[in-house]
Amino acid sequence: MAETSISFPRGTASLIGKLPWVLAGFVAAICLLPHISVLVAAFMGSTETLQSLADTVLGRYTRATLVLLVTVVTFSTLIGTVTAWLVTTTEFRGRRVLEVALVLPLAFPAYVLAYAYTHVLDHPGIVQSTLRAVTGWGPRDYWFPEIRSLGGAAAMLTLVLYPYVYLLARAAFASQSATTFYAAQSLGQTRFGAFWRVSLPMARPAIASGAMLVGMETIADFGTVSYFGVQTFAVGIYSSWFTFADRAAAAQLSLGLLAFALLLAILERVNRGEARYAFGRKFEPMPRVSLNGWYGGLALMTCFLPAFLGCLLPVVMLSEMAVGSEQSLFSPRYLQFAQNSVTLGVCAALLTVAVALLFGSLARNRHSWFATTVLYIGRLGYAVPGGVIAVGLLVPFAFFDNALDAYMREAFGISTGLLFTGSIWLLVCAYMIRFLAAAIGAYEGGVAVINPNMDAAARVLGQSEWGLLRRVHFPLLRPSLFTALLIVFVDVMKELPATLIMRPFNFDTLAVQAHRLAADERLAGAAVPSLVIVAIGTLPVILLCRRIRNEQGNKKEGA
Repeated sequence: MAETSISFPRGTASLIGKLPWVLAGFVAAICLLPHISVLVAAFMGSTETLQSLADTVLGRYTRATLVLLVTVVTFSTLIGTVTAWLVTTTEFRGRRVLEVALVLPLAFPAYVLAYAYTHVLDHPGIVQSTLRAVTGWGPRDYWFPEIRSLGGAAAMLTLVLYPYVYLLARAAFASQSATTFYAAQSLGQTRFGAFWRVSLPMARPAIASGAMLVGMETIADFGTVSYFGVQTFAVGIYSSWFTFADRAAAAQLSLGLLAFALLLAILERVNRGEARYAFGRKFEPMPRVSLNGWYGGLALMTCFLPAFLGCLLPVVMLSEMAVGSEQSLFSPRYLQFAQNSVTLGVCAALLTVAVALLFGSLARNRHSWFATTVLYIGRLGYAVPGGVIAVGLLVPFAFFDNALDAYMREAFGISTGLLFTGSIWLLVCAYMIRFLAAAIGAYEGGVAVINPNMDAAARVLGQSEWGLLRRVHFPLLRPSLFTALLIVFVDVMKELPATLIMRPFNFDTLAVQAHRLAADERLAGAAVPSLVIVAIGTLPVILLCRRIRNEQGNKKEGA
């Protein structure tokens, strides 16, 4: 049966052709709004507020944020790089299991680890209680590391963020051909020397990108540092907004945190520069070196400890806490929390992936400055913490709501209330801005394998841009888009600061419930929603591991 074609009047067809551009411009403006509004609100605030911040907390916020940033990035890079090299180039007992286990901490929010380790390591916890019972010491007779500290927060963040470096470094090491390694050894380099002088420099861009992701997540963290009482910019923004009701101070602190984030983004771009890395035409997989005896045991412990401390031990601790709690996951209240979390996650994931598809398609099909700019704006959100995005959206929309309500009262005697502020859709927009970069990255990874000749062939056969997307790109991009949906969904489930600031009244999620119970020192109760968040987050992590392993297997077969 022949297809029925629908013809539009010339003016209507022209309008339809411009619709993607208009829509992309509107969404890009929404993505830029938090940056602009924070900048304007910060400079419109009184200088007395800024002076008060400088005299009281600004120095403390800056020092704590910098120390936390440097510590977490350093140790995450070290752990991620070493473990990636070991599982990629050596063979030891348990390597295949640890290859996947090392990624699992990525499913944990750092604040969940904070609740688990506090329950065990704090003064009333099982570790110190057992120590006092065995030795007969009193509370003041011994020293024990304080978990509720800057060092404790750095440890929690390191355990859940090192997989960013691990995944990228592992992919970089696996893509290196053994020929370059052999060439270095033929020139007199030992195996360690070849790693240090050849393999590590070639993997440096991937490692640096992972380190920058770790840095951005570190400065954006709120749940861990607030629970441990560490005074960072993220904590200051929330306190200024809610505790002190000082919007100007919150905007000025947001501007400082935004400067941190943009500095990291600039450093990552400068580090990448114009460098290009080529591996030649012939790819030869790196042979694995068998490690036995003492060396094998050391490699096993090096890879086992991060996975054990970042995943296995917290799951055991949280399960033990949940069993002893009075929280029932199947009660109507908890089912409502889960429904709210899933609703936000699904809506945000669908919207974010749709916008990524729109931006990416425009950039691929229409090589123009507008499409390139829109795509760059979409990537900016990942460098902006959730608290900054929340403040940046609430300030202009609250102003609009109040102005509209005042006008309607004066003109018609009608109160419109808050139409936008405190609504679910505004919170979903904040999620979209925050995680759009991840969806764009998944889209670009999938579209990179589509030969441009397929686009040209479809055009020759009479397909429009919409037909090209629907009949060619979308079927080929379904695995990548599904991965993007899962990633955004899990990130929304874990996101805390934006949800705390922007959620509608009496609309709580699992993350908010866990934070509230932990803030009230009801750690056993906080374990129940925390376990649900972790269980949901584990699925995309496992799918990601399987996809990477399949890609590596296909590459080796092709070699």
